[in-house]
Amino acid sequence: QMQLVESGGGLVQAGGSLRLSCVASGRTFSTYAMGWFRQAPGKEREFAAAISWSGGSTNYADSVKGRFTISRGNAKNTVYLQMNDLKPEDTAVYYCAAARTLLTSTREQAYDYWGQGTQVTVSS
Repeated sequence: QMQLVESGGGLVQAGGSLRLSCVASGRTFSTYAMGWFRQAPGKEREFAAAISWSGGSTNYADSVKGRFTISRGNAKNTVYLQMNDLKPEDTAVYYCAAARTLLTSTREQAYDYWGQGTQVTVSS
């Protein structure tokens, strides 16, 4: 089992920034690809960003490309999501997920472990 704990969510005004963190424990973090998904009220969960095991490959949803940056620190068992120029439509619960694959994936089904989520609210 791998445990994932997200932090860094909160309330921010439109145009502001937040940095989410996700700390992993219980498995060899560096052998997992990591992803961030989000679920807005009344909507299905959707892919936001993913990063390969080494950090050498990243993938973003079109809606966040150019504003969000995913990164990881394998020595700290942590994956980050830097979110800039936030918009009200970015309001959602953000989930960290781990996939037993070395490559990135946009598919929820590819991920084996999930965190509990952290709320991000962007006011207009």
